[in-house]
Amino acid sequence: MENINYKPIGIIHTPFETPENMPIQNAGANGIKGTIEIYPEYAEGLKDIEGFSHLILLYHLHQVNHYSLQVIPFLDTIEHGIFATRSPVRPNAIGLTIVKLIELKGSMLTIEGIDMLTQTPLLDIKPYLPQVDALHDVRIGWFEGKIEKCESKRSDKRFIKSK
Repeated sequence: MENINYKPIGIIHTPFETPENMPIQNAGANGIKGTIEIYPEYAEGLKDIEGFSHLILLYHLHQVNHYSLQVIPFLDTIEHGIFATRSPVRPNAIGLTIVKLIELKGSMLTIEGIDMLTQTPLLDIKPYLPQVDALHDVRIGWFEGKIEKCESKRSDKRFIKSK
């Protein structure tokens, strides 16, 4: 199969220059604000977005320069397969976060719930729909008994690999 190429639609600006001490999930990012600058050629795609309280962001983990199929994630001390974690060192460095939309001014979105580095390339935005996106009767695997730590756990250097 051929490589798949994506072109960013914008750039995410956050308070985080490095991964150290960054929230590991948006559950730990309450009150942390940032902005999304949508590139001019995509700005008309923002029509009607202000009617939504929350957005799903898909973005490129631009500082990830390697991947691993087994990792020790932030919330555990044992190794798990990458697809059973939310670790950033994935074969395709794609991140996903749900953020709160605070304001739209022109092609600039102010958002809250930031858990990514500044200058992160934005690939797509989708409105969050609780009736569609929030599922019930789910299992959470090895996260059971550890998920509560998401709100207080912060990132460290464990997934940074020298180039």
